[in-house]
Amino acid sequence: MTRLTGGALRLTVLVGENDTWHRKPLYAEIVHRAHAAGLAGASVFRGIEGFGASSLVHTSRLLSLSEDLPVAVIVVDTEERVRAFLPELDELVTEGLVVLDPCEVIRYTGRGAAPDDVSGPAGGDPAGEGGTPL
Repeated sequence: MTRLTGGALRLTVLVGENDTWHRKPLYAEIVHRAHAAGLAGASVFRGIEGFGASSLVHTSRLLSLSEDLPVAVIVVDTEERVRAFLPELDELVTEGLVVLDPCEVIRYTGRGAAPDDVSGPAGGDPAGEGGTPL
């Protein structure tokens, strides 16, 4: 069972919604690899506007550019586990931004856990099967 409280590391991967890995969305591949690596959890957030190294602004307000909005994949776990996952990202992320931030985990509890149990369910899914992710 994964226990996660106190000091941790937050990994943020910013890519485009249309970025792919072997014809699969890149953000989905990152999430699946994080799960397979046993990380505590991962969530994907779709942005409504942004620009990156190419300086091209992508926004949901302009029909012609609304197809490749920014996407953020957020992973939180211990520093050791997150850093061990970074080589996976070297292979996957050829364009985008990868950021590490120290953070403090206050609560990490899955559905069905006892109120005083601060650990998530086994297998690294912080919300339990089908629940709300990180």
